[in-house]
Amino acid sequence: MTLDINEILADMLNAIKGSVKDDWSVVKKSANNFIQSKKDRLELLANMRITGAIDNDFFEKRLADEKEILTSELHSIAIVNKVMAQNAANAAFKVLENVITTALII
Repeated sequence: MTLDINEILADMLNAIKGSVKDDWSVVKKSANNFIQSKKDRLELLANMRITGAIDNDFFEKRLADEKEILTSELHSIAIVNKVMAQNAANAAFKVLENVITTALII
């Protein structure tokens, strides 16, 4: 299965948008920059998991690290509170986890 990282990133941004709701106009540009800056790392991580180059435990640990980084980045936006930042990061990375799970089943 070939992953379309651009589609995945767009879905991750939509998950953030749904999580922050009314504050999306404030968060949009920064969130897009944050997600785009992770593109190569997330694509590599996803492909390594799908091909079996890394096991699920290692994948989950790296995913947790990436979620923490995104949460911290979202905290830098003054309007986003701690819970909102955590929920937005969780929503974004749930998209990636679902893609990987689906790819592993196929």
